[in-house]
Amino acid sequence: MDPQDHERFREFVDARWSALLRLANLLTGGDRHEAEDLVQTALMKALGRWRHVDDPEGYVRKVMYRHQISRWRLLRPHREPTFAVPPEHLGVADGTAGADLRITVGRALARLTPRQRAVLVLRYFEDLSETEVASALGCSVGTVRSTTYRSLARLRTLAPELGPPSRNPAQDTYSPKGARA
Repeated sequence: MDPQDHERFREFVDARWSALLRLANLLTGGDRHEAEDLVQTALMKALGRWRHVDDPEGYVRKVMYRHQISRWRLLRPHREPTFAVPPEHLGVADGTAGADLRITVGRALARLTPRQRAVLVLRYFEDLSETEVASALGCSVGTVRSTTYRSLARLRTLAPELGPPSRNPAQDTYSPKGARA
């Protein structure tokens, strides 16, 4: 790698590390160490192909998605996902409602299956389209739609304090076969 490419890579890492770590934290269910490992693994892969990468951010994120999915597949039968659970009584009337909501969502996400978590993180935290999520996860758009529908329902069951859907379920553009609005 020539010095100019090395400098571009270093600037990219300095500028994007925090955002990549936030994404990795969501993908790993809140495990900070796994999140750091995930970002480092993706960056090492990007470093090896840096000269050929047109969109560094997109490339690193896609490597992170795929690497984490591979890890979930390998670890599935062996252990439960971990999540650092904060103390129970953090909610006081001092403007911490946003933090409480993040904790609630984080706990609920950690209890979803890896696929459910990945679909929701990519759709709603990363704001990817259904087509982009399907491409990143290597599945069909229909699978993304049905997984999103079921994952949101499960999330509401796990965290009823998040409230009902923001719109009338009868207006949903998709519902799995046999489901009734």
